[in-house]
Amino acid sequence: MEGRWSYMIGKLMRRYALTRQGAIDFIKCTAITTLQNIMLMVPVALMYYLAADLINGTVPANHRYTYITGCVIILVVFGVVFFVQYNSSFFSTYRESEHRRINIAEKLRTLPLSFFGKKDLADLTSTILGDCTVLEHNFSHVMPQFFGAMISTVLIAISLFFFDWRMALAALWVLPIALIIVGCSGNVQRGISRRKRIVDIAQADGLQEYLETIKDLKSYNAEESYLEGLKGRITALEKESFKAELGTAVFVVSASCILRFGIGTVALVGSVLLCSGKLDVLTFLMFILVVSRIYEPMQGTLMNLAAVIAQDVNVERMNEITDYPVQKGSDEIDVKSYDIEFSNVSFSYDKHEKVLNDISFTAKQGEVTALIGPSGGGKSTVSKLAARFWDVDGGSIRLGGKDISQVDPEKLLSAYSIVFQDVILFDNTIMENIRIGRKGATDEEVMQAAREAQCDEFISRLPDGYQTVIGENGSVLSGGERQRISIARALLKDAPVVLLDEATASLDAENETYIQEAISRLIKNKTVIIIAHRLSSIISSQQIIVLNEGKLVQHGKHEILSKTEGLYKNMWDAYTDAFRWELNSKKEVKE
Repeated sequence: MEGRWSYMIGKLMRRYALTRQGAIDFIKCTAITTLQNIMLMVPVALMYYLAADLINGTVPANHRYTYITGCVIILVVFGVVFFVQYNSSFFSTYRESEHRRINIAEKLRTLPLSFFGKKDLADLTSTILGDCTVLEHNFSHVMPQFFGAMISTVLIAISLFFFDWRMALAALWVLPIALIIVGCSGNVQRGISRRKRIVDIAQADGLQEYLETIKDLKSYNAEESYLEGLKGRITALEKESFKAELGTAVFVVSASCILRFGIGTVALVGSVLLCSGKLDVLTFLMFILVVSRIYEPMQGTLMNLAAVIAQDVNVERMNEITDYPVQKGSDEIDVKSYDIEFSNVSFSYDKHEKVLNDISFTAKQGEVTALIGPSGGGKSTVSKLAARFWDVDGGSIRLGGKDISQVDPEKLLSAYSIVFQDVILFDNTIMENIRIGRKGATDEEVMQAAREAQCDEFISRLPDGYQTVIGENGSVLSGGERQRISIARALLKDAPVVLLDEATASLDAENETYIQEAISRLIKNKTVIIIAHRLSSIISSQQIIVLNEGKLVQHGKHEILSKTEGLYKNMWDAYTDAFRWELNSKKEVKE
């Protein structure tokens, strides 16, 4: 028995993306809803006995009080059952919805970046908010009522056969036909739901992109043409929504019409049997009363069945997240050094075209290892693999001799400070934005990191200093100021490994000077991997790795590589020629 119960719970958890407690609560809600539907037949039984007394010609005095007492008891029981059913359906559903969203968010936190590379923001937001909302509504308004109506109808149907099997068949023949009609719509409903989901996400993507790029669109007079495309996406969603409602209505309305035939069949068959003396008036009256009630839960069930079928798409999307393999590993990093060793590393994002092919080098602690090469050569991929944002397809990456694939990603990242070209800031104070680098850091420690990152000067000009709220993604700050905030975070974290990905690529000369001073403080005695746009910023690196088309084509120091025929020399010559041209141009302007 215990094994069957566990199996049923497991099936419900998988089938409807529930937690264990959510599956148990769902069973309870269904049982209470079933009881509620059966209770609707109690007044019919009371009226049956009342009619029997009336047909006999009198209602005994003691029976009068019985009927009055019965009515009072029915009202009280109805109130209790409906109250319990309401609480069990709604309160438990909202608790489950909370747990579902938290579980998905926690799972997202453990997923590798390879998963997010396949998804866009609108898609994930739709799953966490939209799909969860659909299940929240269905499990509070649809699912318990659906299964409760099915179970109660079966039980009532079985009981009708004890009174008269002919009348029972007349009342119930419409039910399987109606269910078959709606059930056969399953594939159609799922297909409609998937198509609607696609255009819904496209429309959400378009709206989000419009809001994020509205300044650029206006500056290039491209707003009108973009809105035309967005209007097309909204129109497509409108059409798919109409098709979804029409697709549901065709099957549900057809099935509902079939149900109505049950009342006519009972009246017709009952009249024939009554006239031929094969059925008594009391039984005929009882069946008329029953069919007036038995189809009511089933009417809602048919409409709910369409919603139950359509929600399969929502469950699939959530299961896609919860079933995705997570990166696991040890919670300990027990290493004597923080050298990063790439050994025959190969990697591809889509398993078809390799981004990196047989990469081997060692970034030593206390040294700066620079990654350079043409765009798309694999530089950023190397730095992100070093932090286990993705797992390699072949070869290995070791930190202090320990394979990073055997270390828990969060624990591994505790040893890394990362400064990206695209800085992400939060709509909070400067103090809290820097404190992200190390939770629990004191205000003085935060301000010290800010001073070392050359932030103190511009922070002092802000109206509230370190308590200034900087807006969404630091909208009140310049690009260089935002970058210095990012470096202050890294300084505050003070991790033994530093990854710098094009940290100064988009800055002017003055800001680059500030950033380079901050970086020089950040990288002392650390293992440093730096991706640089300007070759002048990496000529002092102890090791330069030259990548091209996913392969390591050269490595060494600037002094040797700049004099050796190859990609690096070509890049250096092009850089110096451009620099000389710039100087000559400035000289000509002055003259």
